[in-house]
Amino acid sequence: MTRISFYILKSSELEKRRAFACRLAEKAYHQGHQIYIHTASEDHSQSVDTALWAIRPDSFVPHEITDSSDNQSPVLIGYEDKKPPRLMDVLINLTEEQPMFFSQFERVAEVIDDNESSKQAGRQRFQFYKQRGYEIETFHV
Repeated sequence: MTRISFYILKSSELEKRRAFACRLAEKAYHQGHQIYIHTASEDHSQSVDTALWAIRPDSFVPHEITDSSDNQSPVLIGYEDKKPPRLMDVLINLTEEQPMFFSQFERVAEVIDDNESSKQAGRQRFQFYKQRGYEIETFHV
């Protein structure tokens, strides 16, 4: 069964949320995982793409925005209702609702910032997962 992790950030800045998601993707990549970062829009996906290039000067995380079934990078960025083109094991969700395809992943990372709408949407997702019996862990970062 999919394991769900909520990462509750102390900041409400979108840039810090994006940076945290990129560091999480970097860590998972170095552990050998295949990661799908799910965003709300093409523009948001572009900003995550840019942020992944700038994590640290000495770091490289191979990634691309998914636009075909030919994507082979270990880190893919998708948006709206686009499903990953292949099986991957970690989903980093940067939207305000759970993607309908979340259960195909071994792990889901829900990144919640300190913005009230983000927290409210996070509470709803927490209840959604809890009511369905998923194992949930919470980290305050």
